[in-house]
Amino acid sequence: MTSSPTANMAATNKQVLQRFMDIPQPDDKIQVMYIWIDGSGENLRCKTRTADVEPKKPEDLPWWNFDGSSTNQAEGGNSDVYLKPAALFNDPFRLGKNKLLLCETYTFDKKPHKTNKRHSCDAVMSDAKVKSVHPWFGIEQEYTLLDRDGHPFGWPKNGYPGPQGPYYCGVGADKVYGRDVKEAHYRACLYAGVKIAGSNAEVMPAQWEFQIGPCEGINMGDHLWMARFLLHRVAEEFGIVVSLDPKPMRGDWNGAGAHTNYSTEPMREKGGIGVINTAIQKMSKRHATHIAVYDAHDGADNVRRLTGHHETANINEFRHGVANRGASIRIPRHVEEDGCGYFEDRRPASNCDPYRVTEMIIRTTILDEVDH
Repeated sequence: MTSSPTANMAATNKQVLQRFMDIPQPDDKIQVMYIWIDGSGENLRCKTRTADVEPKKPEDLPWWNFDGSSTNQAEGGNSDVYLKPAALFNDPFRLGKNKLLLCETYTFDKKPHKTNKRHSCDAVMSDAKVKSVHPWFGIEQEYTLLDRDGHPFGWPKNGYPGPQGPYYCGVGADKVYGRDVKEAHYRACLYAGVKIAGSNAEVMPAQWEFQIGPCEGINMGDHLWMARFLLHRVAEEFGIVVSLDPKPMRGDWNGAGAHTNYSTEPMREKGGIGVINTAIQKMSKRHATHIAVYDAHDGADNVRRLTGHHETANINEFRHGVANRGASIRIPRHVEEDGCGYFEDRRPASNCDPYRVTEMIIRTTILDEVDH
């Protein structure tokens, strides 16, 4: 009888590892972990190389390559895919001068890979019209912790916990499961230089949320992807699996989203509520177009999540409102009262690509793209 990989409970001894991590590292040898998004558009891959000088910016590091046939990004007969340095962070695992490097992927002939969504996002964010209004984003990343057998962490193995209600922002061993992972992740983000703004327990037990932002332009995607990498890497230390599935449990349980808060400088200024309403009207006319890029499978995942229940609007409808968590787009109460600020697009799923989401919002609200 063979066991599935997810049921493998093998673990290493962290105390033994620490003996080697405590070995002094030469000052002129820096470990740089190259990180990229693989062919799934959801999963992250990484590998490490040695640098002789501490890098201060991505451009200080060379392009590298990997076997794309093993990541669903190339054929075996022409398998090299290039890694272009894009965003540099401190390494909270190796500490010292060591770094984490988020990369873009390029084909063998140095063209952006089809899975490289950062390239087009960066081009849009670099547009003069876009830069002039300083778009800010903040994304609320929800996720679910699982045992390695795929069952939600802390849930009874042959049943379910009590109904939703006491778990959101809860306290106590019978209310929250996996707080250690959340706390370790928060500190790792702070050390790395990721713009984490907060965190909380969510409505479904074993579900959590962290917020990244405010970030301007391309930084939103960079910081969220790095925060996701750190989350997976931290959970690995605890032997826990992180799921970004938008609807991890069927039935009367909340799904998981990546609510995207957005504003431009005119929205943030006095009287900006008019600019906010204009942007929402533009987005209402491209609902289906946005839905198609708001999860990792062209809208199929959100079919399970955006049902009109569990604090969502139905996927086939566009609705907006003040303080309405059952809307597609929510204007916070204080924004209406202040007459300026931001709005929240509640449609993006937890497994969305933030490069695609933020690019689409900019194309619709600033560059005035329309569907024909």
